[in-house]
Amino acid sequence: MKWFSQIARGALVVIFSLGLCVPSYAVTVTDSHGQFTINHTPKRVVALEFSFVDALVSVGVSPVGIADDNDPNRLLPAVRKQLGQWKSVGTRSQPSLEVIASLKPDLIIADADRHSAVFKELSKIAPTLLLPSRRETYQDNLKSAAIIGKVIGKDKEMQARLALHQKRMKGYAKQLVALKGKTIQFGVARENGFYAHSSDSYDGGVIASLGLTSPAGLNNEQASRLISLEQLLGLNPDYLVVGDYVKDNITKKWQKQSLWHVLKAVQGHHIYHVDGNMWARCRGILAAEYMAQDLLKLVKA
Repeated sequence: MKWFSQIARGALVVIFSLGLCVPSYAVTVTDSHGQFTINHTPKRVVALEFSFVDALVSVGVSPVGIADDNDPNRLLPAVRKQLGQWKSVGTRSQPSLEVIASLKPDLIIADADRHSAVFKELSKIAPTLLLPSRRETYQDNLKSAAIIGKVIGKDKEMQARLALHQKRMKGYAKQLVALKGKTIQFGVARENGFYAHSSDSYDGGVIASLGLTSPAGLNNEQASRLISLEQLLGLNPDYLVVGDYVKDNITKKWQKQSLWHVLKAVQGHHIYHVDGNMWARCRGILAAEYMAQDLLKLVKA
């Protein structure tokens, strides 16, 4: 067997001399495209959705590029505080491939809904992890965060952060116990439309995780729906949380109509205005905790 061990040692010498040794870091996960394998710890990450940025900074990683819709103020303030130096790569719907390439990333995290059409182009620039973000549920978001943690070599840190998140959300739920049995409806108010988010939406999932209930009758595949004042009255929530996209939005017009004053939320003085951008666009660990803190105002008012 001596001759065999000598051959084996010789083979190892050849492998190492040719740089063919097996990488010390290799991770395989399942993303929206199938199996994704990366054999290095990413150092230069480009994130094409706000939820991915949220996940990264939650474990102390700052991306070098972010699709910020050309407006850094759209990022959650708590997220912005933890970012290092980074560059905008354009809008989430149409990020600039040229700018992304110029950053020389070693990992791109893309949205399965928005970026599947350019997946091949992105993959030519760097390994591209495809995960749900737009229209994802709260639970899907937490699963995506866990996958990101594994891919960037921060699995233990992410699991610890997710455990802390669950602990915090349970703490918020205890403070919101006075709202149990009441229905809470969140919707985004634009200038000429009100988009109600169902229990299937990300926001509805956060509300449910806090032991609270969204009105029944709004479930649909897109999780949010443009509704009229008459349809809102059909839902008739005890609490109405309005995400203002613009100052002079449709709710101001509705206030002049008699149906508005029939709403239980109006009669009980339970209309609450929140930052629509933060509630509707900024999904993630930090975003959910931000929303829970907003909901605490319902019981403290």
